[in-house]
Amino acid sequence: MHTAGMKKETRVRVSKNGEIRIPAALRKVMGVCVGDEVVMRLEADELRITSLQQRIARAQRLVRKYVKPGMSLSDELIAERREETLHHSIEDHGNKK
Repeated sequence: MHTAGMKKETRVRVSKNGEIRIPAALRKVMGVCVGDEVVMRLEADELRITSLQQRIARAQRLVRKYVKPGMSLSDELIAERREETLHHSIEDHGNKK
């Protein structure tokens, strides 16, 4: 996110319907386009607005800390599911005798 030279804080008014307008410069930096969803979260006494893309990127960064290089979580999950299925299949076959 490129924010050099940009105001990182701005004031906006709340409409009578409770709506706020995110200024175009901030939307551009956030990568938010017309029709996109944003996530609003109350932190302490502040409202934090993030794009879904930012939330996904943050989650990926957090997970990456715990995943070894070259490791595929999806491959591991598939292997675990296959092992569970095989295990249940063997149990079910043994119970039919």
